[in-house]
Amino acid sequence: DRLAEFLGAADAGIIEYRYVDAVKLAGHSCPTVAGAYLLTRRALAALYADELPERGEIEVNFREAQDAGVAGVMGAVVGLITGAAGLGGFKGIGGHFSRRNLLGFEALDLPGGIGFTRRDNGRTLTASLHLERVAPDPRTGPLLQRLLAGERDPAVAEAFAGLWQDRVRRILVDHGDDPELIGIA
Repeated sequence: DRLAEFLGAADAGIIEYRYVDAVKLAGHSCPTVAGAYLLTRRALAALYADELPERGEIEVNFREAQDAGVAGVMGAVVGLITGAAGLGGFKGIGGHFSRRNLLGFEALDLPGGIGFTRRDNGRTLTASLHLERVAPDPRTGPLLQRLLAGERDPAVAEAFAGLWQDRVRRILVDHGDDPELIGIA
């Protein structure tokens, strides 16, 4: 991140993001946050190969509207890692380091769910997330419904949370490199 280096916020501008950072941003751990984290990691690896990705130098576009489904949550995670921001993003310093308008939605012509473009060389790819590849435990839904209906049994809450986070773990660990979970084109 050249801005972080310029401002002395990170040695050589190198910032490492881990899943826990995405959880802190979102305020929770779920399949969507895990999927957005993995998808961004995979897209950056494909765009930069053996180079270190340049945070703030990547344009990201979603096919969906920001308020459709989980696009907004995914956009927040993708933005954290890439530095891409919408209209309210950092405007830059003296014409440098702008992050504004690097994160867009409703790019209906995208062949995949999310498009990533390197600003330095124009290289582009699309990525799609297929969370259905990692099905939830069948007990998760009924436990969720009981809790949403107002049940306050700590054993039910604990069982639900355990199953929920087990799916997140399976996405991150068991399917972290699964090409059927994240498609890159």
